Amino acid sequence: MTKATGKLRHIALSVPDPEKTAEFYMSTFGMEKVTSVKAPMADGVYLTDGTINLALLRYKDDRPMGEGKTKDWFGVHHFGFWVDDVDDSVKAIKENGGDWFMGEMEGDNVFYEMKYTDPNGTIFDITHTGWGGARKDGPPPAED
Repeated sequence: MTKATGKLRHIALSVPDPEKTAEFYMSTFGMEKVTSVKAPMADGVYLTDGTINLALLRYKDDRPMGEGKTKDWFGVHHFGFWVDDVDDSVKAIKENGGDWFMGEMEGDNVFYEMKYTDPNGTIFDITHTGWGGARKDGPPPAED
C-alpha cells in the first residue's frame, strides 16, 4: 500500500461575516490577514499564524454546504490554539466576544483543553501544553 505524507496547513470555516470573524482571530490570537476574496461561490478572508492557513468563508449558495448539520454531520467541529498563557488568552477571548463552552484547565494533561466559541458559535480549544505529537512552533529546522 502506498503511504502519502502531509501536514495540516489549512482549515476552512463557514461564517456569517468573514471580516468580523477575522477581526476576532486577529485580535485574540495575533493571526495575520493574508487576503480577502470575492468569488462566485463565496466571499472570504484568509488568515495565517505563520504555519496554518485559516479560511473564513461566507458561501453564496447551498451546493458546497452539504445537507443537515446535525450531530451526524462530519466536517470541521473544532480546532485548537496552543497558547503561551491561558489566563491572558481567556481574557483576550472574552474581550473580543468569545464565550466559554466547556472544560477547565487542570494540571498539564497533554490531551485536555478548554473549549470556547467565537462570536459565530464555532468551537475552538486553547491549551498551554499542546497536543500529543504536535509541535508548538512547527517542524524543527532542517539539518544541513
